[in-house]
Amino acid sequence: MAEEKKVWFITGSSTGFGKEMAKQALERGHKVAATARDVSTLSDLSEQYPESVKAITLDVTKQSDIENSIKTAIEAFGGIDVLVNNAGYGLGGGIEEPSIEQIRAQYETNLFGVINMMREVLPHFRDRKSGHVLNVSSVVGLVSWPSIGYYSSTKFAMEALSEALAGEVEHLGIKVTIVEPGGFRTDFAGRSFVQPANRIEDYLSSERIDNIGEFDGAQPGDPVKAIKAIIDVVESENPPLRLPLGEDAVTAIDEKLEAVRKNVDEMRDVAINTKVEEDQAESAGN
Repeated sequence: MAEEKKVWFITGSSTGFGKEMAKQALERGHKVAATARDVSTLSDLSEQYPESVKAITLDVTKQSDIENSIKTAIEAFGGIDVLVNNAGYGLGGGIEEPSIEQIRAQYETNLFGVINMMREVLPHFRDRKSGHVLNVSSVVGLVSWPSIGYYSSTKFAMEALSEALAGEVEHLGIKVTIVEPGGFRTDFAGRSFVQPANRIEDYLSSERIDNIGEFDGAQPGDPVKAIKAIIDVVESENPPLRLPLGEDAVTAIDEKLEAVRKNVDEMRDVAINTKVEEDQAESAGN
């Protein structure tokens, strides 16, 4: 049986994972609403697939853009089957180092942008009793590291919302998948990574941030292979809630799970011994 062709709505389609995802989805015969703040970055896709791609201006921090882009996509293709929340960027620095303006901007794009996109598309999915929400998180959505705490926290929050949403919409035929990439050769560690407004020597963050910059272009992951895996999952009958990508991501997640288990085991007796004792419960009831 041939795979049903879908309409993909992808945020942040100008570069990196978003651009490659749009390209591969189109190559497989799907239709794509490709979005970017500057739609000129999508001209190559529009020229190559004039009947299958709709280039749409979208800044996920602007509610009017979100509403207009979704309306435009539905008018162009008759509906949306896959929402890909991919737009985002990194912010470096210890907890004291970025300015409050930088922190708010990070949350507006990486978290509230995702929230507002989902809230706008979910009524459409509920009406159709189908749809797939694909939220592009990161290995740091499960494993937080020093000097990228704010970026990591936006991904932790995205994962919590995604888990909750998966339970809320499963009976409606709507699927949710969280993508957790490790290091891939996109521009995340370069153009898409923002330096903190301040540097505080005590935090040793300068060295860590410099290491991220030096990693740019040397990441172990191939974006083409990552996107193939993502699209294969979307096309599968039973997509997983989580899709880690990259050996580095799998290793880091394994180490985190082991550390959490060790912590829980060490504190198990302390935790359990906080329950109400039977004699206390009986006296409270008298």
